[in-house]
Amino acid sequence: MPLSALALAAALAAAGPSDHPAPVTAVRYHRVDVDGVGVFYREAGNPAAPAVVLLHGYPSSSRMWGPLLPLLARKYHVIAPDYPGFGHSDAPPPGAYIYTFDRLAETINRLLARLAISRYVLVMQDYGGPVGFRLAIAHPSAVRAIIVQNANAYREGLGPKWAGIAGYWSDPTKHQDQVDAFVSLAGAKQRHLGLSPHIDRYDPDSWTDEFAFLSRPGERAIQAALLRDYRHNVASYPKWQDWMRRYRPPALILWGKYDPSFIVPGAHAYLRDLPEAELHILDAGHFALDEQKDEVARLMLDFLGRLPLD
Repeated sequence: MPLSALALAAALAAAGPSDHPAPVTAVRYHRVDVDGVGVFYREAGNPAAPAVVLLHGYPSSSRMWGPLLPLLARKYHVIAPDYPGFGHSDAPPPGAYIYTFDRLAETINRLLARLAISRYVLVMQDYGGPVGFRLAIAHPSAVRAIIVQNANAYREGLGPKWAGIAGYWSDPTKHQDQVDAFVSLAGAKQRHLGLSPHIDRYDPDSWTDEFAFLSRPGERAIQAALLRDYRHNVASYPKWQDWMRRYRPPALILWGKYDPSFIVPGAHAYLRDLPEAELHILDAGHFALDEQKDEVARLMLDFLGRLPLD
């Protein structure tokens, strides 16, 4: 007689994960409590291998790294978290969690400590820059190398739209239109397409799924708080640049040239502080994996393979 659904589920649970080990390249999905906030993260690879931490951008989540995880997992232990307020992590209201980039970095740092990841290669895209550079400054010996993909650290990398956002920083009540645009479906779509002439390469599920997250109750207040706090990132650029000059981490800079938000001069500016960095301007937009998955994977794997990580 066939097992009932309940009996089958019980049998599978009793078997336990050790009876059916996943391939090393399989992605595992976790959720842990970090100071009362549920933090979701994706993991792949052997935990004994060198660690690579991937920090996502706005309005995305760790899902953006999906194409890379099984490729990196062949040689590396890969961790890709969702920040509070993003993806599948908790999104407590601003009164219960202070939405600043300082706080996001603190939460991710505590997650890494809980996972016993003390040294890692840091991969940063967009919002991953403000989070990642805070980790690097707080724990410089933890960062073995950096990979930057359209994560800005220089004023010359700020595109024209930042003039309007600066108005919101100075007087939020008079510039709520900036928040409206920031959390809109059109804004999510534009962040992917940018100025690319190859719009047929872009999956519309990317921005429709992101907009679904942005449309959750309370999400506007969360993202408005982070947009306002972004002014502290721009003010912190000199600190981040000083950290790069002082510690000279091996660096791979990948930059999608169709990104109107973080423009190409911001990529070249990294060479002032990291003259030995490897720089590639890609035929892609803000989210380079949308358009150049194979090239991004090749460049990252080549760079990682040349690092003394063993």
